[in-house]
Amino acid sequence: MVIWTKPAKEDLNQIHDFISTDSKLYAGKVIEDVILRTQQIDKFPLSGRIVPEIQNENIREIFIYSYRLMYEFSGNDVYILTIVHGSRDFEELLK
Repeated sequence: MVIWTKPAKEDLNQIHDFISTDSKLYAGKVIEDVILRTQQIDKFPLSGRIVPEIQNENIREIFIYSYRLMYEFSGNDVYILTIVHGSRDFEELLK
């Protein structure tokens, strides 16, 4: 089961709000694609790569457009942790 954490939901809302200033249609498409990709990791949690900055086998990421969607899997559950734009310095965000 895919479980969205509160910070990840907030990330998704911020992404939608940012993109919708230019195109509400494209913002909806991006959000839809993000949600569809989470169905993939629900079925295949090992399909994402290990997050290099964290180096934990259970914390992985997939790339969607310019975003890094990071998740953790435990048993049958996949927790969506955050969605970060690829241009951001993730190591700085970890501090």
